[in-house]
Amino acid sequence: MSADEPLLSVRDLRISFDGAEAVRGLSFDVHAGEVLALAGESGAGKSLTARALLGLVPRDAVVRGTVRLRGGTELVGAKPRTLAALWGRRVALVPQDALSALSPVHPVGDQIAAAVRSLRGVSRREARARAAAALDRVGVPAARCGAYPHELSGGMRQRAVVALATAGDPDLVVADEPTTALDPDLRDQVLRLLAERQEETGAALVLVTHDLAAVRDHADRVLVLYAGRHAESGPAAPVLDHPRAPYTAGLLASLPPAAPVPGRGRRLPAIGGVPPAPGEPAVGCAFAPRCPLAEDRCRADVPGPRRVGAAAERREVSCHRSADLPGALGELFREAV
Repeated sequence: MSADEPLLSVRDLRISFDGAEAVRGLSFDVHAGEVLALAGESGAGKSLTARALLGLVPRDAVVRGTVRLRGGTELVGAKPRTLAALWGRRVALVPQDALSALSPVHPVGDQIAAAVRSLRGVSRREARARAAAALDRVGVPAARCGAYPHELSGGMRQRAVVALATAGDPDLVVADEPTTALDPDLRDQVLRLLAERQEETGAALVLVTHDLAAVRDHADRVLVLYAGRHAESGPAAPVLDHPRAPYTAGLLASLPPAAPVPGRGRRLPAIGGVPPAPGEPAVGCAFAPRCPLAEDRCRADVPGPRRVGAAAERREVSCHRSADLPGALGELFREAV
């Protein structure tokens, strides 16, 4: 086994409902110890892609392509028994809504202890001790082990879910919008906590988010999705500092400025138009109707990922005009407001 072999390899992932594709041909790798962020607008396919990494897509979805764990375990089409043996041990989920993820009728400590006992095969006493230690590691006092989910604050519930998801030291943790309901301070605390647990175990983390500030602060690499397709990917800092895809630039231009800009009103920049509906036929670049740089070939041909920059960066852009885009790409969107 090569040291450079990805922990997870995704190739030509396609997810459709009643023949309409919502995820369209994604390919990417996730390496051990890496934080990969999946970013984009609502409806871009981030959560659906993330759930496919765990074999948790809806029952009415048709999934094609490959999602393969290191060692050769294929998740697409895997039997429920195979998936059940992986959950908690090799792959785990930190969901968006902690309150619905936790049972309302059992104390959080008991829920984590049950997971520990199932994954580790230890006694009830040992499982309870490990559950208390797991909660302590994420900043939940041992005295709250007997608390029910509704008796905990939102931040504590999310911490408890992190403890539950990482109880079995999985190789891959998927965090699906884990901080949406939290204020900025709690958001950063939970994301730092995920990073700390990842460093302790050597796991990989896939972070689903629309929060580009969180991507900049916490991700090693970013994959920007648009309409279920790859838009841009690469190391987080270069992608966010110097985007090469118009869509990425538009997202960044839509962020509120850190300080007021003299001479400008209070209206925030925004990408004009709306994303295509899931399953809408792909004729040309899906972003072309909203792109200020679109030309005839953009409307006719679907652009595939192409490498830009140094090979070591593993940076790719899906744009016909990636080679001749202006440096101040974001200004095209800011000036349109």
